[in-house]
Amino acid sequence: MEINFLALLLAALSTLVVGFIWYNPKVFGTIWMKETGINPEEGEKPNMILIFGVSLLYAFFIAFVLQMLTIHQFGALGLIGGDIPNAKPSYAAFMADYGDVFRTFKHGALHGTMTGLFLALPVIGTNALYEKRSFKYTLVTGGFWIVCFAIMGGIICAMK
Repeated sequence: MEINFLALLLAALSTLVVGFIWYNPKVFGTIWMKETGINPEEGEKPNMILIFGVSLLYAFFIAFVLQMLTIHQFGALGLIGGDIPNAKPSYAAFMADYGDVFRTFKHGALHGTMTGLFLALPVIGTNALYEKRSFKYTLVTGGFWIVCFAIMGGIICAMK
């Protein structure tokens, strides 16, 4: 198993594409701005290059972890300690039999969705409680990450 950095980069870039759509004022952008108290007409303009650059870096970190959650073969690699040259012949036989099993966009999207629902949404929801944000905020932001994780998982799992 090798890390597919192109898949991780494409998955990370997909979050920007989803964000451009999701947070468009005609989709959920107006709701999100209202719930966060952001008014684009007031205050100084944010440094969008910095925001998009750091967002892309964070999305790459997420993609790196999602590959371990969406590609089952990484579990087999973990069982042998990640040391392929010293693995027993059974590992090679296992990978020969199951090396591409469940490596589809659909399967990756399923695991990405589950990760979004059971990891990202609770983290966002917990922060929202302490920050006294509305349930609408939690749904919009959590929904964004659930969709992103689904697409990211699909891309990562499908690209061999």
